[in-house]
Amino acid sequence: MKISSAKLDIVAVRRSQYPNLGKPEFLLVGRSNVGKSSFINTILSQKKLAKTSSTPGKTQTLNFYLVNDSFYLIDVPGYGYASVNHEQQKKMGLMIEEYLEKRDEMKRVFMLIDFRLKPTENDIMMYKYLKYYNIPVTIVVTKEDKVSSSKKEKNLNIIKDTLNLAVGDNLILFSSVNKTGREEILKTIENYLIERIETI
Repeated sequence: MKISSAKLDIVAVRRSQYPNLGKPEFLLVGRSNVGKSSFINTILSQKKLAKTSSTPGKTQTLNFYLVNDSFYLIDVPGYGYASVNHEQQKKMGLMIEEYLEKRDEMKRVFMLIDFRLKPTENDIMMYKYLKYYNIPVTIVVTKEDKVSSSKKEKNLNIIKDTLNLAVGDNLILFSSVNKTGREEILKTIENYLIERIETI
């Protein structure tokens, strides 16, 4: 898939602000500082479309990126950042829950996990939460370039065993530095778009 256009189209905090164009949507979730902004910029061949920050927890809204005028990539607040107070964490959690509960346009979740680290309790909770709603998930293992070849298989097995991936969910190694996994992720999205055209 070639990315010909991409823009931040809508910033939302409630359902009434979501786009109503009926286009397929792909959601990004992950703990704070896992690299969601870098993921967006790499996938969309942009440098600064999604603002990266050295301070975790900056995203506090649902950010709808319109791509090729045919689908949305949606960034949501990262979880597990201790400096965000409890009330704010609860507010952001409810915002994500409201989206997941009744959003027919949402086709798949890309859940980002740091390749260097064992999935946290928050990661496990998020994955179980997505499975509760029977949402198909692709685990995107970020920062692949930062793990030595000798440790990759071990780290990969730890992630798989910890999350206990459901049948139908897949895992993609990704790096925003060397672009590993980019084409595979775009192909995953493209397959959904092709299926949608065929069923219209």
